[in-house]
Amino acid sequence: MAILIGCGSLWRLLRPAGLTAEQTRLVLTTLVYYLLLPALVIHVLSQADIGRQSLQFTLFGIGSISFAIVLSWLIGRMARFGHAQLGAVILAASFPNVTYLGLPVLEQTFGAWARSVAIQLDLFSASPFLFTVGIMIARHYGEKGRNSHQPWWTFLNAPPFWAAAVAVLINVNRLVIPDWGLGVLERLSNGVVPLMLFSLGLALNWQTLNRSNVPYVLPVIVVKLLLMPLFAWYFIEHLQLQGERAIAAVLEMAMPSMVLGIVFCDRYRLDSSLYAMAVTLPRC
Repeated sequence: MAILIGCGSLWRLLRPAGLTAEQTRLVLTTLVYYLLLPALVIHVLSQADIGRQSLQFTLFGIGSISFAIVLSWLIGRMARFGHAQLGAVILAASFPNVTYLGLPVLEQTFGAWARSVAIQLDLFSASPFLFTVGIMIARHYGEKGRNSHQPWWTFLNAPPFWAAAVAVLINVNRLVIPDWGLGVLERLSNGVVPLMLFSLGLALNWQTLNRSNVPYVLPVIVVKLLLMPLFAWYFIEHLQLQGERAIAAVLEMAMPSMVLGIVFCDRYRLDSSLYAMAVTLPRC
């Protein structure tokens, strides 16, 4: 995994064929988002145990992220962070990189079955919460918040969510995907993890490391990599999730900040350089 991430970082440095890291990452992430990830979602969720456990994962993800939001907001208010900095800190400290980093980590640690944990946590809790509460936070603390009127439910119009809806229908109706269909889905799914890791390396920008951002980034690291996982460990015991699935879910909440948050910082004029440093530093 480290080698694949390193290859992405090396591409950023060398720029083969004149392609920048941003150009390359845009193509790769678009391919993953519109084709490979939906194939993985259908392949996994159509055969997953969807039911009470899915509800537990939903409550677990929302509860853990909510804890981090409140805690990082309290720290920011006590430290008197500016609005642009506080918004970036809350997003960076609260929303983990569930899919692009968490899925490869879980798959390599526990095996292919752990894909279901990552996908359910992402599609049933982290992503819906991000595109509702996360956008509300970005709007509130950003300079462009009052001028944005995009409905909160537009996040549902995305390929992974359509794929999830199809997979759930297949699952609950006990439909059988033919072997050739499963073969196609499996081969497309196999491309997700290496491309995600390579894209993650492309996103690591060492020029964002700035001493002036250290006072803001340290609380993010403490909340994201220590306090949030500890709370998740405590919280999951009360949801009656046990065994390796519980461990995998807690590990997901310990993932560093999501890369997608940079897009929200740019769009709503939060402190993008601060967020970029919060994304890069914990992965060093």
